[in-house]
Amino acid sequence: MRARNLLAPGKRRTGDSDSGEPMIGIHRLRPIGATVVALLFVAAACSTGSDDSGIDTAGGFAFEGDAATVSTVAAAEQALGEPAAAPSGGEARDGDDALGTGGVAPVALAIQTVARQIIFTADMTVAVTDVAAAGVEATRIVEGLGGFLFGQQTVGLPEPRSMLTFKVAPDDFQEALSRLGSIGEIRTQNVSADDVTERIVDLESRIKTAEVSVERLQGLIAEATTVAAIAELETQLLDRETQLEVMRGQLRTIQDQVAYATIVVTLTEAVSRPQVDLAVTAYPGHADAGQSCPGDGGIQVEQGDDVTMCFEITNTGDMPLTDFDLNDTVLELELVDLLVVFGDPEDTIEPGQTLILAAEVAPERSFRSQTRVTAAPVNADGEVLENRRVSTTSSTFVEAVDPGGLPGFADGLETSVDALRTIGGVAVVVAGVVVPFLWLAVLAGAFIWWRRRRAGGEPVAGPTETPEPTA
Repeated sequence: MRARNLLAPGKRRTGDSDSGEPMIGIHRLRPIGATVVALLFVAAACSTGSDDSGIDTAGGFAFEGDAATVSTVAAAEQALGEPAAAPSGGEARDGDDALGTGGVAPVALAIQTVARQIIFTADMTVAVTDVAAAGVEATRIVEGLGGFLFGQQTVGLPEPRSMLTFKVAPDDFQEALSRLGSIGEIRTQNVSADDVTERIVDLESRIKTAEVSVERLQGLIAEATTVAAIAELETQLLDRETQLEVMRGQLRTIQDQVAYATIVVTLTEAVSRPQVDLAVTAYPGHADAGQSCPGDGGIQVEQGDDVTMCFEITNTGDMPLTDFDLNDTVLELELVDLLVVFGDPEDTIEPGQTLILAAEVAPERSFRSQTRVTAAPVNADGEVLENRRVSTTSSTFVEAVDPGGLPGFADGLETSVDALRTIGGVAVVVAGVVVPFLWLAVLAGAFIWWRRRRAGGEPVAGPTETPEPTA
């Protein structure tokens, strides 16, 4: 850069000697100025903490650009005694004017930060009274938020069901979930967020590397001189291009998932499902009238000992239950024979509530109970639905063992009866085996009788001859 004379032509510089010999001219300062400029360039390149705003030089110029470059250019112009020209076309102004009509406003450099890339997904089950109408309403809600219906799968009677897949912007994700849940009763809901920032960065880096590799192979093919070299390079190029397209496809897929959150809504019919559950247990003794219920799943007691049977009835459906009935064909028990431990069988049992009943028995032998309980559901209007009664069956095993000791008359009589029963059973079995073969015995007996008659010399009966009279 060439420095110009700052003094008017014909005037002497301040400090000229009276003898007329001028002092060192400005042209002799140029090597010094060049050295200063070089030093300032090095200092500006090493400084990273300079202000990001526009630089106002000593001459009053401001222009946009890299802060280090602006500082370096301004300092160089000051060293040479010449103002820096605005690279954007701005004209020089006096130092008193911060920004003139031709100046450019300072530019604040924005700090670039890497935003997190997150995939939002959710699935929810909503019970509604009308599946078809609810599907239309759900679509309208999502479209109102700028989303769209991505897929739909619907099943008709007997159990209508529709699965809708929606895509919405991540900013509208929570609002969409709230509005979709309001169209019915939410039965299940799962929400997840997957941070895929590292995967995207990795794919972008691998794509750039693959692109460079493809360009290098293309250059090598252009320079190849033999058919074999070209064929080998084209094979590698095809492989690299295939890998590149696969990675680009993966990146597009992930970016699409980030750009739109996915919500899967399953609409089911809100049908009432009454249900009852029964658990039968037992424990030894009658002391507490069933207060120790429930007992164990299976117990062992001596013959004739007291046993308390426990019947725990639970409403596991979604409707209240009433009009309970219980019977056990093995124990010959009915509801009126049982002790009420908890709850009231004459009252209504709400969903999740339990009714506990008990019975006192003294078994003389081992048995497995067979208990059945039924109940009638109650609708929202308090009406009993007799045509929709629910029932269930349960059982438990109680082993009654012989306490031991000398047998008595009753034991002997019972043993004799059992022996006679065993003998009678064996005789019936033998008779059943022999009867089909009785005709063989009859034939055998007839054959033996005939053989004996012949062996004894008895004539066989034949026609009788009349003797002739004698003279």
